[in-house]
Amino acid sequence: MFVDHVKVYVKGGDGGDGMVGFRREKYVPMGGPAGGDGGNGGDVIFVVDEGLRTLMDFRYKRIFKATRGDHGGSKNMHGANADDLFVKVPPGTVVTNEETGDVIADLVEHGQKAIIARGGRGGRGNSRFATPANPAPELSEKGEPGFELNVALELKVLADVGLVGFPSVGKSTLLSVVSAAKPKIAPYHFTTIVPNLGMVETEDHRSFAMADLPGLIEGASEGVGLGHQFLRHIERTRVIVHVIDMSGMEGRDPYEDYLTINEELKQYNLRLTERPQIIVANKMDMPDAEENLKAFKEKVGSDLKVFPISAISRQGLQELLFAVADLLEVAPEFPLEQLMEEETQNSVMYKHEAKKDDFEISRDDDGAFVLSGGTVERLFKMTDFSREDSIRRFSRQLRGMGIDDALRERGAKDGDTVRLLQFEFEFIE
Repeated sequence: MFVDHVKVYVKGGDGGDGMVGFRREKYVPMGGPAGGDGGNGGDVIFVVDEGLRTLMDFRYKRIFKATRGDHGGSKNMHGANADDLFVKVPPGTVVTNEETGDVIADLVEHGQKAIIARGGRGGRGNSRFATPANPAPELSEKGEPGFELNVALELKVLADVGLVGFPSVGKSTLLSVVSAAKPKIAPYHFTTIVPNLGMVETEDHRSFAMADLPGLIEGASEGVGLGHQFLRHIERTRVIVHVIDMSGMEGRDPYEDYLTINEELKQYNLRLTERPQIIVANKMDMPDAEENLKAFKEKVGSDLKVFPISAISRQGLQELLFAVADLLEVAPEFPLEQLMEEETQNSVMYKHEAKKDDFEISRDDDGAFVLSGGTVERLFKMTDFSREDSIRRFSRQLRGMGIDDALRERGAKDGDTVRLLQFEFEFIE
């Protein structure tokens, strides 16, 4: 299995602020409240699109934020909820919390959805806090911040394109110049002992996964050389790119190489011959290559198109990549049912874990007490500190959580500084 990685930032939309309704005795004789609730922020939802095959799009856009809910209005008008943000991912995408390493979702089936970052709840308007004693409180909540996190996307790729051919025909070099892959390259046989994967993008922005597979030799179908280790990987590809050393520098005849490789594919598994195959004549910058290519074309016949290239000088690469992309658009899938069952039987279903509700108290170097924790930070962000009623409510919430007592146990005294996020407060007995 080949794997592609990318890291992105996701954030649910903030909730809309609750409204403090205007108190106008002329129109509201009883002084009743009139502020509506804010709307909920949108969720960031990943959805599987079987038309996508790579994570290439995430290399150009790495930040995904849902919109916030509308603010509440007067006359008890509630703000509208924000639309969810749907982000398309290819099948086989595993989403992991970068900070904790926990798997959030394993997305394998077309249409499957997972909420990666929830939007915040809309803040309550002052009509929610009305009492007989105070029918028009100047108290409301700000919208709850949306959940945010950095996630790692890992795509388990069944390579679209497999490079096959004898050792040292230039497969690794070809992959290195058409993608960002950095396979080991050296002038000796079996440089590639494990498959290397590169994500290729054409000039017209079509993308596909290309695998540089270990060199194949005669007898591979019987386990000679890298044998079955190579052929197990080629089973998973949709298009075979057959790379031939047209220079003849290894002392082999290019046409004989062509026949040998195809015979090995046939002997291993007849279904491999069903794969569409593109013939690539590499090393065309070498002295005898043109003459060898002419002889090769005479032997294979005019019906078989051959793409002459030089991976070193990058000659003919764009035409080749366009041909591969065109073929992938019409090439059928070759599902490996048993393989897919084995790989998905332990799939991790979607799970969303919010920050823990407890709080922590620590000390800064200057002696200030530092307060942190999911719930207390959320309450702080939802408090409107421009209104006295909201400040008093926030103080009651801290006491109810036991934070005042915990500060006293840590030695906090009247006048000491307490920090929460980027703000400072004075501890008062």
